[in-house]
Amino acid sequence: MLIDATRSALLVVDVQGRLVPAISGWQALLDQVIWLIRVARRMEIPVLACEQYPQGLGPTHPAIAAELPPDCVAGKLHFSAVAGGCHGFAAAGSHPQLVVCGMETHVCVMQTVLELLETGRRVYVVEEAVGSRRDADKALALARMRQAGAAIVSREMVAFEWLRKADSDLFREISRNFLR
Repeated sequence: MLIDATRSALLVVDVQGRLVPAISGWQALLDQVIWLIRVARRMEIPVLACEQYPQGLGPTHPAIAAELPPDCVAGKLHFSAVAGGCHGFAAAGSHPQLVVCGMETHVCVMQTVLELLETGRRVYVVEEAVGSRRDADKALALARMRQAGAAIVSREMVAFEWLRKADSDLFREISRNFLR
């Protein structure tokens, strides 16, 4: 199933300031998440975010927070955004498809993805936009999410599926500003 711009949202999981420096390849992760947020916002795709125990891990990293729409961040204590009650994910309904990025892949991202799948949603995990402290943990989590039914995708797959066709001003703008 293709990612449908009219039925999907981008979910940014726990890209928080105090944990970011511990993540393998953290600068590349930040760059990929920012790219996804910018493309989503330009295409008017809803952007949602969550923070794991912000009192301890701090708020969303400033580079990410600067790109997020107002009032889109929900705090949580559960590792999963679904169990944490964020954005109404526990109930089926809104946003039948979720494109997921963030950290840590093997903890909050994976638990959120597995529980989103249990609610009947289609979930697309952006491989280059998720990260863990250890690369082996990321690889294991991606394999487990794939086995459970999540699609593991690239950022360009997301953008091209959201766009669907090349004969529009929006495609030309996205292509010029994001796909070069």
